[in-house]
Amino acid sequence: MLKLTQQHINEISKHGEATYPNEGGGFLIGQADGDGVKVVAEIRSIPNKFEAAEQYHRILITNTLYREGEAYAEGKGLDLIGFFHSHPDHLAVPSEFDREHALPWWSYVIVSVQRGRATDVLSWQLRDNRSAFDEEIVLRAV
Repeated sequence: MLKLTQQHINEISKHGEATYPNEGGGFLIGQADGDGVKVVAEIRSIPNKFEAAEQYHRILITNTLYREGEAYAEGKGLDLIGFFHSHPDHLAVPSEFDREHALPWWSYVIVSVQRGRATDVLSWQLRDNRSAFDEEIVLRAV
């Protein structure tokens, strides 16, 4: 399970709209509580480092961006617990590319952006055997 505030959902949606028609994304920063629920404390947008011709359907997290995100989270006493990104003019479901590049346990929040407007925001978690994603329950924090 993943716990997000409405403000986080709004920020993710606005970022997806701002980067449309390209993909946008960033890190979910937080920690797991005593019950194993991943609690998002902050989202941190990152630039899309894919070449311009690919940005409409891919987002690239470089090793440098990952290390910077991890250092940022650690500096706040938190962890990287997932990633969010947009799917321009597609459903908020993971693609095969998403599955091939995902990490088990992490939460993957996807916002569908249809004609520039954010619609569905769903979270997914990769199975331990990496065969598929399962939709993750999102708890709305206050």
